[in-house]
Amino acid sequence: MAEKEESSAAGGGREEELKKELQSVVKKIVDEDNYGTEITLKAISILSDLSDTVLTKKFRCPISGEIMGDPVVLSSGLTYDRPSIQKWLNEGNLTCPQSKEVLSHTILTPNCLVRKLISSWCKGHGVAVPRSHQDTNGEMITEFDRLYFNSLVTKMFSSLTDRKEAAKELRRLTTAAPSYRAVFFEFTDPISRLIGPLLEGSVDSDPELQEDLITTFMNLLVDCDNMKLVADHPDAIPLLIKSVEFGTIETRKNAAVALSMLSSNNDRRLMIGNAGAPMPLLQLLREGHPIAMKEAASAIFNQCVEYSNKEKFIELGAVKVLLEKIREGKLVDELINLVAQLSTHPKAVNELSELDTVHCLLGIIRETESERTKENCVAILYNVCLNDVGLLKVIWTEGIEHQTLAKLVDTGTARAKRKATALATKIGKLFPTVL
Repeated sequence: MAEKEESSAAGGGREEELKKELQSVVKKIVDEDNYGTEITLKAISILSDLSDTVLTKKFRCPISGEIMGDPVVLSSGLTYDRPSIQKWLNEGNLTCPQSKEVLSHTILTPNCLVRKLISSWCKGHGVAVPRSHQDTNGEMITEFDRLYFNSLVTKMFSSLTDRKEAAKELRRLTTAAPSYRAVFFEFTDPISRLIGPLLEGSVDSDPELQEDLITTFMNLLVDCDNMKLVADHPDAIPLLIKSVEFGTIETRKNAAVALSMLSSNNDRRLMIGNAGAPMPLLQLLREGHPIAMKEAASAIFNQCVEYSNKEKFIELGAVKVLLEKIREGKLVDELINLVAQLSTHPKAVNELSELDTVHCLLGIIRETESERTKENCVAILYNVCLNDVGLLKVIWTEGIEHQTLAKLVDTGTARAKRKATALATKIGKLFPTVL
């Protein structure tokens, strides 16, 4: 971190120097009638240097201060170099290092645009492309590399020792080198070869092997082109579901991430829901391990975009589980978001129509600093209370003391204002005291 601060300070100092120099040159151009070609070229040169300095700063990882080799986007929308942000997450951090925003999930999405810009800038300036970036276009994968990678996959049918060594190397390569994720599918029936050892007996008979293979599986799904190939394999989704249920906490978390990624497509959401994913995902969330819980919530949210899956989770008791975790103060922002999604279903409305739940939601609106969470809370109240006179009276009574809805009408997001205004209007017609 100290190196990063020194690098940032140096970059910032260079930028200020160039700005001052440019300001001086531009002043001469403005003040003098015959400033000549030389000073014009100097201004252009300074502008070019300033542009390079600014671009270089944007290409540096906010954590390491180094030019990014594998830029990825965090759920906060900010870009980091994969090794640096992965280390941050592995240390148990659940916030964005820069914005301090609580992360909705920990999936790292490749920033292809920044990657191309870095490559172009490096080549244009004769700078070596960072090694972890060099292999992204496939040019660095030689025939020897392909043979080596194929030998690792082939070892899945060898002794247990060979399998474990190969699985660990496959995990490392598919994590660090994007091109290996593409090369994997050049081989014959690669998925069957990869997961074969986990299908021979109990899925979690060797937890270390299972963790490495499921993590490799998750890495492969980072490339969207791989998703259909994985989903079309008859054993892939059932194996991921089993791995959410059994294995190390890292295995279960990564299996949940994989299911979440696969749930980006509606047909796959249906497939995953019908294959039995709701119960193990809900159980993983119920157990409450911080990182695994977050990924389970993200997977459930993606699954519940499909209405029939939403009903499955509600019937399994998802509303009760979510409310328990929220009252415990665990992942409140993320879980409120999930409850808001479920609250559009009539069966969830019945479970949410309790006085304690209404009071809890109003309390969260008053206490949270997250505008998105306030918005989700009032959306739940709207879905649950709008046609329930008894619950509207609870909000009316609460409003006399705290003016919670009135404040949202004035200061909330556009959606929060709409929902709060609709509730306030309905209450105003039913009761004499204006909120």
